[in-house]
Amino acid sequence: MEYEDKRRILDWKNWKFSLKLPITLLLVLFGVLPMMLCAQTVVSSFRQAQIDARMIEVQNQCQILSSKMTRTGYLQTENRAVINSEIEIMADVYNGRIVVVDQNFKIVTDTFHIAENRTNIAEEVIRCFRGENSSSYNRDRHYFVQTIPIYRDADQKKVDGVLIMTSSTELILALADGVADKAFFFQIVVVLLLLILGVGAAILLVRPFKEFQHKLDHVAAGDLETDISGGLYQENRDISQSVAQTISKLREVDQSRQEFVSNVSHELKTPITSIRVLADSLMGMGEVPVELYREFMEDISDEIDRESKIIDDLLSLVKMDKSEAEINIAQVNLNALVEQILKRLRPIANRQKVELIFESIREVTADVDEVKLSLAISNLVENAIKYNVEEGWVRVTLDADHKFFYLRVADSGIGIPEEVHDRIFDRFYRVDKARSRETGGSGLGLAITRNVVLMHKGAIKLSSKDGEGSTFTLRIPLNYIA
Repeated sequence: MEYEDKRRILDWKNWKFSLKLPITLLLVLFGVLPMMLCAQTVVSSFRQAQIDARMIEVQNQCQILSSKMTRTGYLQTENRAVINSEIEIMADVYNGRIVVVDQNFKIVTDTFHIAENRTNIAEEVIRCFRGENSSSYNRDRHYFVQTIPIYRDADQKKVDGVLIMTSSTELILALADGVADKAFFFQIVVVLLLLILGVGAAILLVRPFKEFQHKLDHVAAGDLETDISGGLYQENRDISQSVAQTISKLREVDQSRQEFVSNVSHELKTPITSIRVLADSLMGMGEVPVELYREFMEDISDEIDRESKIIDDLLSLVKMDKSEAEINIAQVNLNALVEQILKRLRPIANRQKVELIFESIREVTADVDEVKLSLAISNLVENAIKYNVEEGWVRVTLDADHKFFYLRVADSGIGIPEEVHDRIFDRFYRVDKARSRETGGSGLGLAITRNVVLMHKGAIKLSSKDGEGSTFTLRIPLNYIA
């Protein structure tokens, strides 16, 4: 049973319907509900107004009839034919029954002729003998009762009898029901018209979204240049603007992907071409001196190392680009880590006659992936050494506050022009392509460094001018939060 309930819920969540349906239903609902409430109110008011008018009319006629009885001494004389005739006519006109009770509570006249000479001591009669008129309506049986006193003389000091008028409201209710039936028929016609108008309005309201969807279909088919701007509604324009920004980023990603594939092909092909040229040169020579053979083999080995470095860097980038890239976080003493990295790179710096300086402001321990962070710092320091001037320097500064640690790598090198700062972290981008190849750079080091920093929820900043050295600053949280 529980499984069936869950399946029904899942099926309900998978239901799909057009936006036209709720728009049509809302338009019809907002049109029908007020109309139905208005019609119900009008019919109820009409019914009650007719009943109230009939009661007032009957009360007035009973007052007139009571006055005639008083003037003619109806209860004191035996000659009642004229008044009885009026009583019969009045009872027929108002679809009711008239009963006259004398002071002994004896019924002297009954238009139905079934209760004459009987006694009527109802509460209304007793109150009427005290001079109190009464009027009541029975909603269940649809009739009202009106009692009017009959006085002995014109002074109206003593009540001689009571006139009781019972009148049915069936005809009034039938009239009100007829009005209600006509109103119901009118409501059905209006509902049908509202449905037609609602469907038409829904189609018109949804049309801008259909046009927008049509444009998006072109984009989904691969036409990223499709213009999706504009729209009839402000919301449509806002969505178009957001989607246009997304498509613009997709264009950039697509262009970046194409450039990346082109750069990868070129970078991998260059060492292979060099190796092939060197190998063909060796094979084309007759007797090759050992020294020349060794020199060519060293060049081939360097090109193989270069190819291997590019492949390793590419594999590192691929691993970091994964949505669920592995990161092994542990508490690491960053002072010791930086000293170890500088110790490993110091021979390279000595060959380049570059002084390596480590400035530790305070002891720093943070949650980091030691392997990945070591790779990022090594890339920054190695680049600072390679693109430096002779007798230059590289200063690595480590500091921290209560929330972040800061690693700054500054050098006295050739600097980076300000106009290329936005592209310096792009894959395979080189400021000076010729010098980069001479130093053995793959063009992937800074891209890897940025990925590592982003994996640690940090940020990297470049400050540099052409010919004035460069400074890269890393800011990474002390506590890693997944």
